[in-house]
Parts: sequence; C-alpha cells; structure tokens
Amino acid sequence: MLGLLLLLAASSPVPAESRQMVLSVSAGWDETRSLLLAFERPSGQEPWVPVGAPIEASLGRTGLAWGRGLHPAGLPGPEKWEGDGKSPAGVFDLRLVTGYAKVPPAGTRMPYREATATLRCVDDASSSHYNQLADEAKTKKDWSSAEDMRRKDDLYRLVVWVGHNDAPVAPGGGSCIFLHLRSGPDATTAGCTAFEPEPMERLLGWLDPAARPVLVQLPDTEYRARAAEWGLPEPRAAAQGRVAER
Repeated sequence: MLGLLLLLAASSPVPAESRQMVLSVSAGWDETRSLLLAFERPSGQEPWVPVGAPIEASLGRTGLAWGRGLHPAGLPGPEKWEGDGKSPAGVFDLRLVTGYAKVPPAGTRMPYREATATLRCVDDASSSHYNQLADEAKTKKDWSSAEDMRRKDDLYRLVVWVGHNDAPVAPGGGSCIFLHLRSGPDATTAGCTAFEPEPMERLLGWLDPAARPVLVQLPDTEYRARAAEWGLPEPRAAAQGRVAER
C-alpha cells in the first residue's frame, strides 16, 4: 500500500508536502454549482481523510474550464480565458486571505491583508500588474479595469486567493480568482467559487500555510477519471464523507 501511494504521489499534481485539500466537484463542465469538502492527511504518503461538513458553493456563470495551476497544461476540455465567466478547473495553491477588517478572524493562520478602499485586483491583461493585488494609492496605474477588493457589499468581506495563472502570469489567461462569500444559493460568480460566511470562517480557522493547502476543482467525470492517478480522495470516500455529515 505504501509503495502504491508513493507511486501515485510521484505522478500527482498535488504537491507531496500538501496536507490540506479543498475538493470542489460539480456535476459537469457547464454546471454552476459544486460541493466542497475539506480533506487532510498526516503526510504525502498517507491517504486523505475528510474533515468537517460539506459546503454547497456557487461557480462561474458559465461553469468550469481548465485553468492554469499545478496540473499539466493541455488537458482535453475547455480552457479558461479572461472574461469567460468560468471558474478554473484543476489543482491550485491557496495563497492568502484578504478582508475588510484590519485583522483576520480569530484562528486564521493564512497570510492576511486588509482590503483597503484603494486595494485592487487588476484584470486588465495589458497591465504589468495583471492578476495581481495593487494598492492604487501607492502604485503607478497602468490598467483600465480592476476589481475593488473592498466592495460596497459583503461579497469580498473574506476572500481566499486561489493561485490561478500566477506562476507565471499569462496575459489573458484569467485573473482574480478567489474563494469568497455569495449573496445567496442561487447566485453565480464571474469565475470564482463562493459560499456562505459560516463555512468560510470555519475554513479560515482550518487552513494552515504550513500544510500547503490546495484547491482541487473538477467536474465529476474528470474527478472520477483522475482521482487514482492524481492521488485524490477516492470518489467513494468523498461521497461517504458528504453523507456522514448530512
């Protein structure tokens, strides 16, 4: 068993040092809903174990497409581009948290940055700051469009930055991908993954940068096809985790 796990780890886009995973599975490429389940493992040589209750989430208004992350490029299926309204599929590092408060929620261990009134996420593909956070008060502006990280509503009150298309940045490859709050269960996003405040706060209290947490986001067919090769939680185990928490 240990030999098999080592072999799978060698071919998996999930880093061996990753000990936390947020798994997001939708019913298909065009679906706008997914179910999230957190998993953890003591080491890269041991199986994933479900943690906590499942989270019902909203995806991009046009579903999913392969993003740019830790997984191989050129996989069969739709490919994400700027402005397509799709959430990225694949494997991605979870990097940092931003929020409206000066300090993060109690128990948060991820790096935290206050979303001030001048903090932007640049979505202009021609900008040198494309797909980066930039403080408009301190940065020479070379963009024509950007996301306000401190919105007038609560959708970005708590945000987890998803490491999509940022290592390196490909202009036009899609930008400003987050886990963030949603306005309600029927909402969709411009390409992020969104859910309610209570599970977000629970997630922030669990994520640990020392465990190199990752987001794995896939339609169900791709999840089932790649689970074994990528060393993901077995579909049966994931389903049992969902049922057990309901």
